[in-house]
Amino acid sequence: MIVNIALLTVTDTRTIDNDKSGAILVKKIEEAKHNLIDRKICKDDKNDIVIILKDWLKNNQIDIIITTGGTGLTGRDITPEALEEIADKQIPGFGEIFRFLSLKTVGTSSIQSRACAVLAKGKYIFALPGSSGGVTDAWEGILKYQLDANHKPCNFIELMPRLKEK
Repeated sequence: MIVNIALLTVTDTRTIDNDKSGAILVKKIEEAKHNLIDRKICKDDKNDIVIILKDWLKNNQIDIIITTGGTGLTGRDITPEALEEIADKQIPGFGEIFRFLSLKTVGTSSIQSRACAVLAKGKYIFALPGSSGGVTDAWEGILKYQLDANHKPCNFIELMPRLKEK
């Protein structure tokens, strides 16, 4: 099944031209034969992030939102807090598995990542680190499989029709 994805890079320093992590994700999305519906860059500002996410949550063409950047520990890293404002449910296992996988590539520095995932308005939102290694670990270790309807024993895609159940 092809899914429609929106990609947001949260950064104070990058543009579309030099957004390495965003470019990696664009390539991974294309390789998986999913559709990139929209791509934006915004500053590390919680209100700006929330506005973009709320706009995308209203867009019926978008199934999944991926953010990159703003998941660290510094004062400007605010992406998880933005997701908290709009989340209906947390997906704690995503961050846990991400840090476990990242441990193999960056060692104990993986503890500094606050990568996370939530459900909001029936859509998945994944907040990935801004590093090229971090987005690669997240895609290759988790998203590549969970966004593939053929992955067994289960995957995020097969749950999509039921995410808005009451």
